[in-house]
Amino acid sequence: MAPVATHENSEPTQAERIEALKNEAQVFNPFYSPSIGDDGDDKYEFAQFKPSFPKLSWEPLKEIEVIDRGLAADPTKKSLFSAAQKVRHLTPAIGTELLGIDLRQLSNAQKDELALLVAERGVVFFRDQELDIHGQLDLARHWGPLHKHATTPIPRNGLEEVHVVYNDSSRRPDPASFSKLELWHTDVSYEIQPPSTTSLKVITGPDVGGDTSWSSGYALYSSFSPGFQKYLEGLSAVHSAVAQADGARAAGLHVRREPIETIHPVVRVHPVTGWKSIYVNPGFTRRIVGLPKAESDAILSLLFHQISENPDFQVRFKWEKNSIAFWDNRIVTHSATFDFWPATRHALRATPHGEKPTSVADYEKQTGKVAKDRQLEIWRQQGLDVSTDGAGPTKARGYND
Repeated sequence: MAPVATHENSEPTQAERIEALKNEAQVFNPFYSPSIGDDGDDKYEFAQFKPSFPKLSWEPLKEIEVIDRGLAADPTKKSLFSAAQKVRHLTPAIGTELLGIDLRQLSNAQKDELALLVAERGVVFFRDQELDIHGQLDLARHWGPLHKHATTPIPRNGLEEVHVVYNDSSRRPDPASFSKLELWHTDVSYEIQPPSTTSLKVITGPDVGGDTSWSSGYALYSSFSPGFQKYLEGLSAVHSAVAQADGARAAGLHVRREPIETIHPVVRVHPVTGWKSIYVNPGFTRRIVGLPKAESDAILSLLFHQISENPDFQVRFKWEKNSIAFWDNRIVTHSATFDFWPATRHALRATPHGEKPTSVADYEKQTGKVAKDRQLEIWRQQGLDVSTDGAGPTKARGYND
């Protein structure tokens, strides 16, 4: 807290006390105010990828046609899987790790199959990848036009399509400025066409800590009763960029594109899998359209807490240097842990645009197909016929821990 200026031999005035309290209350949420800290180490191996905030101004984004490459993929993913030493599913709901693949060598068919795998599993992990940022960007471009972020840092070398994630010893996260719930998000969901198959590569990380968790919107949808699912399918919500822009300005940073607010369906359908997913997140979703505030708040609170608290929907990944994750921002939310200070954590993200989010009603009207519940589809593939009529009591379920 900055010292309060006082008149000689006198107590602070009321105005001075108020100003001091305002200064003390100015905390920066790391989610909305990107880190501008820098330890000054210009000999650091990846100094050219340290964050910078050039004063650029961009026009508003417009709608663009995006055809998901997963639609062209072999459903068996034979080309991709045959190149892997091992395919390891990390939980039933979400997360797969592929071992023995060099991402620099992927054919176009394998890139399409990877997009399909990510669409099905939510997030796919690789380790020990020498793929550089240019290769990462080229791979992302295969899946769609690249997004440029309006407020977060770009690397010093000027690659505007790269989103930099960077924290070092110069700035310690202030736990007074955020709750862990607030850090769960799907990237820039306020855009007209939010991201699809997104990648993050860690180039420097702590020995321990700095993990990222992902939560499945498919699994969240599947967890609800049929009546509540149907109710949610008819709702839309406002996603806002305003807090992020305000956070950047509060940190003294230039906002490169003016913030927008966009309405998206609460339940969206993935264009490739045809599965239904909850599409809200604590980071950017502000209210449900047309509902009384109390009802909107209650529904969003339920969804937000299930996203962040239900381990059945989640996978957690421990990063190592040159680990890379690909996740589908349309169907998962994610959150990193801020437990590694004063170590450095440095990662680079490439972010292709997806299609405009499609509601269940619009998907079924446009395609003539019936949107599906992922969990029911998997059970049917396993030969299980699970009733969804909601009639009768459920049987008690035991746990073995």
